[in-house]
Parts: sequence; structure tokens; C-alpha cells
Amino acid sequence: MLTGICEYQLLLPGAHSLKEKRSRLKSLQARLGNKFNAAICESGDQELWQRARIGIAVVGNERRHVENMLDNITAFIESFSDEIILLQADREIL
Repeated sequence: MLTGICEYQLLLPGAHSLKEKRSRLKSLQARLGNKFNAAICESGDQELWQRARIGIAVVGNERRHVENMLDNITAFIESFSDEIILLQADREIL
């Protein structure tokens, strides 16, 4: 069994409060949860208004499957470019 882990650093332009930031992140996390079978959590930058870090983990039997899932999740996050900008994605397969 393999585990794929990716930490995404995000920019939330136009977020003017922590409440607005958390609202956007909750929406993103709900959409990710509905579309992908993955564990998702906010992993850093909790006190910054326009920055966020989320960690996502997926599990699979084949490396290619795990990599494809992380690629699809990354593409999905990038599709929200009007609300959320992906700054960096750090990936690891264990």
C-alpha cells in the first residue's frame, strides 16, 4: 500500500478577514471531499488572511494511481484560479 501526501500553499486574493478565508477554504475542502476520496486538512498559515496551506493524503495500491490522484487534485485546485491561486505544491509518495 502506498500513501501520497501533498501540501499546497495557496493565495486567497481579496480575502479581507480570517472569516472570509475560512469560508473559502471550507468550500474548497468540501468540493475536494465530494470529488476525491482523500483526507484534507488545513496545515498551516491559519492566522494569515490571504495565505493558506492545506495537506491532502491519498492511499492506493499502485504508485501510478496515487500519482494520478494527486495530479487530478492539483488540477482541480488550479481550476479555482479566480478565487484561489496555487503557489506551491510539495508532494511525497510513501
